Amino acid sequence: MTSKQRAFLKGLAANIEPVLQIGKSCVTPELTNAVAETFNTRELVKLHILQNCTDDGREMAQVLAERTGSEVVQVIGSMIVLYKADKKNPKILLPGVKYPKERPTDTKKAVAKKPTTKR
Repeated sequence: MTSKQRAFLKGLAANIEPVLQIGKSCVTPELTNAVAETFNTRELVKLHILQNCTDDGREMAQVLAERTGSEVVQVIGSMIVLYKADKKNPKILLPGVKYPKERPTDTKKAVAKKPTTKR
């Protein structure tokens, strides 16, 4: 993943809420399964690390990424952002990646746009 792609995903992740929480037991097989299931419906997953979890966030992010086949986008404070592209029908089109010209009409390019103000 290039730095431009990572920056693009960080921008998208800023607008989403955490889907899962990592608690006292830290990284468990159940958490790994939950993250893997979440990637069935989403490509970008944000996790919140609770205060009672004593493990390092970066290490947990690496372990989850390895177990789920995803990539770590960002670990900042108590938040982890993971990305896994959908092979059949990607919803997030990364900059610099060539996609087939024939795409289904229901998918849209995820673009972070600046808010417009009317005067």
